[in-house]
Amino acid sequence: MLGEGLALDVSSGSLHWVDAAAWAAISGYGLGRKAVQEQLGHLLDPAALAEAGGEVEELVHAGLLFGPEPPHPVLDYPRPVKALCLNIAHDCDLACSYCFAGRGAFGGPQGLMSPEVARAAVAFLADSSGPLSSLEVDFFGGEPLLNLEVIHDTVACARTFAESTGKSFRFTITTNGTRLTPEVIDILCDYEFGVVLSLDGREAVHDRHRRDRAGAGSYHRVAGPMREIARRRPAHTCYVRGTYTRDNLDFSQDVKHLVEMGFPAVSLEPVVASPQEDHALRWEDVAVIEEEYERLTALYVQEAKAGRGFRFFHFELDLEAGPCLPKRAMGCGAGVDYLAVSPDGSLYPCHQLLGEPGFLLGNVEWGIQRPDLVARFARCTAMTKPACRDCWARYHCGGGCHASAYVLNRDIERPYELGCALQKKRLECALYVQAKLRA
Repeated sequence: MLGEGLALDVSSGSLHWVDAAAWAAISGYGLGRKAVQEQLGHLLDPAALAEAGGEVEELVHAGLLFGPEPPHPVLDYPRPVKALCLNIAHDCDLACSYCFAGRGAFGGPQGLMSPEVARAAVAFLADSSGPLSSLEVDFFGGEPLLNLEVIHDTVACARTFAESTGKSFRFTITTNGTRLTPEVIDILCDYEFGVVLSLDGREAVHDRHRRDRAGAGSYHRVAGPMREIARRRPAHTCYVRGTYTRDNLDFSQDVKHLVEMGFPAVSLEPVVASPQEDHALRWEDVAVIEEEYERLTALYVQEAKAGRGFRFFHFELDLEAGPCLPKRAMGCGAGVDYLAVSPDGSLYPCHQLLGEPGFLLGNVEWGIQRPDLVARFARCTAMTKPACRDCWARYHCGGGCHASAYVLNRDIERPYELGCALQKKRLECALYVQAKLRA
């Protein structure tokens, strides 16, 4: 990466800086030190090669290189539910061209969640959370701020449950910014919401796909209010979540633009779209995208060393105190401990599968009616997907996004291949970033 060598031991998770001699010793491990000397001794200093070979053997003995495969993680099932995504508005005042939710309606009729359904959802979460004490409610849409009444009611209901059960509730909201009036910003700050802001980057990039229903771009309408709420919320509770498409493969410039606007935490996600769409990413774009992630990596390290560091979601990798192995193998927990709720109270594995008839799990009033489907999601991990079992990234990606797999391949157990390629590149960049900043 960027002219430097690192070696990741997949089994132990150990990451090593390596010079040319160490790279040769690791690459040739198993051939024997003599064979490596014979093949590479004329290219590298024999003494350095011998020393590196000895160090590699010490690391192997310590279990930090070529370690044994850890036992396949066994996931507890059933698991308590810890988070709900409340789709409180199947409506939106934008008409984004790449929207997976069909401009907010998720393929069905437009509508808002009632206070009664929202209260039932909070009760379901409290009842289904078992021993868990910290729970999460995400307000989603469409545009959830179209249903401000239900946001108020849900927070009040959750606070009542918190008093009676001893559980705590955290709230997040994902908004396109069109309804961020000063009064609404005050409300979100008072409630201490985590806020996810949908902004794609530079004005022309954002306005190309994020237009209102009259066809006008939304950048000028939302950029100012978004900057204001980002200024008022703690950095770890507010971040921009944008999308890049085939139309802005130079997306590192969009990250730079967002950081210069004053957003300290940014995530830009590759669009997931049918190959027939003009803005969909294609395999011929992958090499360009990989180079762009490297440019972003260099910018990230440069800014961090200059004291102007920002957070980029995909580079936030904890090498020492991250999730346990079962959690890493399972990924996001969709369909198991994370569920989505439609406006009528129906339960689905996640917001991206909402409205898909084959994924209807039950209802907040009477609970889970498809334990077989929940069990299917619980079993669908990086250890069970054939394409993931031998992948070097398997302990970092959890087998990829189930929804993307279904949307592109109609099978949650068959990962979206192009998405996998991009995920692995992001992981390489994240590993480099973590090593570089610790060196």
